[in-house]
Amino acid sequence: MSYSVQQLASLSGVSVRTLHYYDGIGLLPPAGVRKNGYRYYEEKELLRLQQILFYRELEFPLEEIRKILMASDFDEQKAFRDHKRLILLKKERLERLLKTIDKSINKSNKKNNMKDEELYGNFSKDEYEKYAAEAKERWGQTDAYKQSQERVRNMGKDGLKKVLEESSKLTLEISACMHAGVAPESQAAQKLIARHYDGLRAFYEPNMEIYKSLAEMYVADERFKKNYERVAEGLAQYMQDAMKYYIANALKHAK
Repeated sequence: MSYSVQQLASLSGVSVRTLHYYDGIGLLPPAGVRKNGYRYYEEKELLRLQQILFYRELEFPLEEIRKILMASDFDEQKAFRDHKRLILLKKERLERLLKTIDKSINKSNKKNNMKDEELYGNFSKDEYEKYAAEAKERWGQTDAYKQSQERVRNMGKDGLKKVLEESSKLTLEISACMHAGVAPESQAAQKLIARHYDGLRAFYEPNMEIYKSLAEMYVADERFKKNYERVAEGLAQYMQDAMKYYIANALKHAK
């Protein structure tokens, strides 16, 4: 069965303008163009649009989606399995956030005695204090540590909560890149790592030396590694590889 651009827009919920744009950038060409100049789409294009919408739901850039779908080794069945796993991860994260919001609403209405540490989800207070003590011992005399202490105090609980939520979202985006087979040194992965580097400014002003030490910890420190492996197997190593490439590229351009 063939669909006109208006029919496909109605079926998929994607606007006609967007379908025209996807055609223009080579992401979703129509099956053909009729003599009257109207585009038409068939089953192959419908399935391709479905893949595009799944990738968009996972916040992939359009150019990266185009490269993935046009790759000679693109496996549609594997892509569906990856979509399912990553969307389930996103669902779990959103469910945790909804539970936290409900607890916060109840706390603000004084309907329960929610502990302050519950505002941040599954973070263990004992673990946090242990890490804080270790950080102070290792880096307490550094400018970065002093900046971090001051900035956390200034941002308050709401600010810290927002930073942690943004960090969690970014981790899922990087995981999605990895599972889509995107190389750590690719433009898409490096854009995410640039956001990761900039995100450190919420706590302190980073430099390449600090970032290199952090990259090493993702694999060498079992606690760091465990946290990322909970999200996806191999993510800690992927993060380290992407961070090291980012550092090497930044140092090369600094010369």
